[in-house]
This record gives sequence, structure tokens and C-alpha cells, in this order.
Amino acid sequence: MTLTATLLNCSLKPTGDDDSSTDAMLDLFAAELDRLEVAHRRVRVADHDVRPGVSHDEGDGDEWASVRDRIMAADILVFGTPIWLGNPSSVSQRVLERLDAYISETDDRGQMPPVDRVALLAVVGNEDGAHHVGAQLYQGLADIGFTIPANGMAYWVGEAMGSVDFQDLDEVPEKVEGVVQVAVENAVHLARLLQAEPYPKVG
Repeated sequence: MTLTATLLNCSLKPTGDDDSSTDAMLDLFAAELDRLEVAHRRVRVADHDVRPGVSHDEGDGDEWASVRDRIMAADILVFGTPIWLGNPSSVSQRVLERLDAYISETDDRGQMPPVDRVALLAVVGNEDGAHHVGAQLYQGLADIGFTIPANGMAYWVGEAMGSVDFQDLDEVPEKVEGVVQVAVENAVHLARLLQAEPYPKVG
């Protein structure tokens, strides 16, 4: 069965503003998806004018629909964020707030529209907080209906108060590569199961 993935970069920086360590982490996920023959595309949220709010459309000029449609068109969402002050980026929070619109919607099964999709986390930062970030995003994505596979997050954090970014490393730590491989393989396995047998009708 053919699977697709969307890799979401929630860096604060738009494309071309500087290289992104979040993109460097997403590159590892992309390589594993390629190995498993999962088609994928990447979205840099900061390249789009995503307005604040909790609806599908926040008025003239709001570009959320183009981001949302790419998320919903895929079987797997790889949600990438940097850590700032120990928390997910404001861009990633904006994405969750806009996805919140699905909480009040159900399909003909009584399920929220994102329910048959699998979500992974890709987190980078130069301070402690990866588990805290994961906890926030896991809960938000689960509330919206995404399914999180076993070992569904890979992260890298540098030395506290350090100056080295993930993208500046001479080589990716073996442990990080291994965790990415496990996360992607588990996600692909789960996505195939959900594609073959979606969640049931409620009640």
C-alpha cells in the first residue's frame, strides 16, 4: 500500500533566512521515509501567513488552508520544532491552535477527521526541554485525533547555554540516527495498519 508523509518545519525562520537545524533533523526522517518508499513533501510554516485563531479560516490573507491541506493529505505527519526557552516554538503552537478546529468536527464514523493519521515528533534545541516539548505536542496531537506510535519522537539537545546547533555537528550522533529509524519504521507500520483498517464507527 502506498503511503505519504508531510514533514512540517515549525522553525521561526522562513526559507532562505538562514539554515535550519529543524530542517537538518527532518532530513534524517526524510532519508528513512525514502528507504521505506514513503513519498513525502516538506512544508516550512513560516513561509506562509498563518493567522492566529482556532478556526479553519481566519479571514482575508490567511494561508492556513494550504498548510492544513498538506497535513490532511498525508498518512504520516512528521512535526518538527526547535526548542525556545524550554518550549515548542510559537509557530508549532500556532499549528496546534489552528488544528484545534477539528476538535468540534466528526466524520460519518463519529471520529475526528485526522483520526487515521500517524504523527511523529522531530525536536532540536540548545537547552534542556525535549521531553517537555514532546509531552506538550503529543498531548495536543492526540487530542486532535492523531495516533502516536511507540518511540514516536527523535530529538537532539546541545549543552546547556551552549552555542552549537544541530546543523553544525560534524556528524549526526549514532543514537539519534537509530531513534529516527525506529520512529519512522514504527510509524510506517502503524500507518499501514490504519490504512488497511481505519478506526471504527463510534457506538
